[in-house]
Amino acid sequence: MNGVIRFRRGLGAAAGYVRGAPGTYVWLLILFVTTVALHHMSPAFEQQFLRQRSTNIRELSENPVRVLISSAMWIDGGHWLPYAFLYTVFHAQVERWLGTWRWLLVCGSAHVFATLLSEGALLKAIRDGMAPHSAVNTLDIGVSYALAGVIAVLAYRIAAPWRYLYVLVVLALYGIPLVTGRTFTDFGHFVSILIGFACYPLVRGRGKAWNPKETLAALRG
Repeated sequence: MNGVIRFRRGLGAAAGYVRGAPGTYVWLLILFVTTVALHHMSPAFEQQFLRQRSTNIRELSENPVRVLISSAMWIDGGHWLPYAFLYTVFHAQVERWLGTWRWLLVCGSAHVFATLLSEGALLKAIRDGMAPHSAVNTLDIGVSYALAGVIAVLAYRIAAPWRYLYVLVVLALYGIPLVTGRTFTDFGHFVSILIGFACYPLVRGRGKAWNPKETLAALRG
């Protein structure tokens, strides 16, 4: 009987956590459904299908609004579980902290502006002869730009001086690939974190920042 009660309490707590971040888990559910759909496609059809929903230069020039939305509903590679973990750790935390509309504004800003700037950089590289013309059809789908923006804005949830350490880690995490790889996606990810950091006006007045030192002191009793 006690086990049943504990199970119900745990289930209720989990349901409450999900209700506190509805946008995150609706989006994650959509990604789960689309990932399952991808696993039922042949490799050739999958590539053609995703390219039509990709934010590459050709699709952006013809259907910008459609592909900016649809590209965020698919995961390239079909690995959903890592995103389930990352969404729970980052997206859910930020949505519960900022509220759904502010969280969505961070996600949307990072996804849209990083996509447009990175594809613009790729278009310039094509025109300058630094990238082949076939790059206009490059497959570019996924939610990593939105995730990067959310990871960056979470810095303001952490109290100083720990915040500065977190910012340095984020800058290194996304800056090193930009310096070493210098692909348009590396550039897009770095732009995304800058957008996340620029979302400071959205976080003002959203509660006390988390201090790891206080948490450690509380755990020690």
